[in-house]
Amino acid sequence: MPVAAVARASRMSGSEFRAFQAERPDDERWELIEGVPVMMTPPLMEHNVIATNLQTLLNAALRDHDESLYAVQRPGIEFPWPRSILVEMERNGAYKPEPDVAVVAYDDVVGGKRFTDAATLLAEVVSSTDEDLTPVSGARWIDVKVRLYREHGPCRAILVVEQERVHVTLHAREADGWTCRVLTGLGDDLAIPSMGLACKVGDLYRDTRWQPRRARPHRT
Repeated sequence: MPVAAVARASRMSGSEFRAFQAERPDDERWELIEGVPVMMTPPLMEHNVIATNLQTLLNAALRDHDESLYAVQRPGIEFPWPRSILVEMERNGAYKPEPDVAVVAYDDVVGGKRFTDAATLLAEVVSSTDEDLTPVSGARWIDVKVRLYREHGPCRAILVVEQERVHVTLHAREADGWTCRVLTGLGDDLAIPSMGLACKVGDLYRDTRWQPRRARPHRT
């Protein structure tokens, strides 16, 4: 979550934030939280390992399920928000979240785009710093993100993977609305039919402290 925010007399709009972001180095990661641009701290290496594991699992599944889709890390997404969210933004300030992993159209990946307006899966790898509260509403940023992601029409699934314990929350859009399932065992089955994914929770945590690789004898 936040480590540095740009001091301003007034909050930024979404378009102002994109103009500001375009002037920043590519290796900086910024999100707009209730109108305040916030630079995110570099994550722990385990965070990156989990995100890479998820991206790899999704792309392996999508090759058989739907080759028009592709999983990428940290994509820029211009969410077309519904009116209810826009009203909230008028009160609290604009939001520009950036997911850790998202499934987007493959044509957007190879088309040289920086931003897309549609994602069918959105995923976050979170730590205790995501308990930090947003500056205006006082809600946890991860909870705000999930609520915003649920409002994204093309989204079929949302994953929240905790890096400091084995804990995965899967939100899935069904015919009658959203369902939520929590998985806490490495051997638990994780299935996302809309992505063609079927794996174990432990596959997400491979090569982390929770699922370390086995020591191999050194060759002499």
